[in-house]
Amino acid sequence: MKIGLIGLGRMGAGIAERLRRDGHEVVGYDQNPAISQVASIEALVRGLPSPHVVWVMVPAGGATLATVEELASMMSVGDIIIDGGNSYYKDSMRLAAQLKQKGINFVDVGTSGGIWGLKKGFSLMAGGERAAYNQIEPLLKSLAPSPETGYGYMGPSGAGHFVKMVHNGIEYGLMEAYAEGFELLSAKQEFGLDLHQVAEVWRNGSVVRSWLLDLGAQALLEDPGLEKLEAYVDDSGEGRWTVQESVELAVPAPVITLALQARFRSRQDQPFGGRLLAALRNQFGGHAVKER
Repeated sequence: MKIGLIGLGRMGAGIAERLRRDGHEVVGYDQNPAISQVASIEALVRGLPSPHVVWVMVPAGGATLATVEELASMMSVGDIIIDGGNSYYKDSMRLAAQLKQKGINFVDVGTSGGIWGLKKGFSLMAGGERAAYNQIEPLLKSLAPSPETGYGYMGPSGAGHFVKMVHNGIEYGLMEAYAEGFELLSAKQEFGLDLHQVAEVWRNGSVVRSWLLDLGAQALLEDPGLEKLEAYVDDSGEGRWTVQESVELAVPAPVITLALQARFRSRQDQPFGGRLLAALRNQFGGHAVKER
């Protein structure tokens, strides 16, 4: 297939290259002219056969909405827009409904694999009209770890990004559990534990083995004490949306919720809540405090 791809960042570039390696022709556009193959989105669309298929891989939110809106003004009935970013699933549902009125197909594809996707393959969760999914399935087969595994049709518009949202919420919980466990190991100084060795042992045969643990082992090999890093962890939105959804559906998700809260706390320097805790303990019990 010949497709357009908008957004040639780390994941976008990996998607483009993996498609090319499997025989697809990819025309890429990026705001950075140094890496863009064409001068504009209009030029990208003009260079594609009909029906046009364009994969959007830009930051979720305003950037994606603006890009899809610009694309839609240039596309025709039967064309397909794929959003492979981490968009909020309700935004994807609205976009799909708006584009359907113009006869344009919108497929939301939750995409997991990060910077390793080029080498290992991506996990792909697609939502939208089944007919549009069938048209782009050859692309998904090429991007997935194998033509038979790692991708699938999740359901109607929004389903792909909804599944990816929950996937990322689970990721938050897994990462937090590993972080807490290894911190506990590190604190037991009398045993002098080699944390990289522990990770390597767990990676083989243990019930807690995973790709995340593989990556953790690599990080501990490169920097055993993680001295080069600050304890600052950002969040890009999917964890918040997962927690919000758990509230709306009244489905308890305490681990994911606490993992998100831990990320908030990691970004605070001398948090007010902690200082108030110290003040209260001093007020009622006269306990010692550390003054700044």
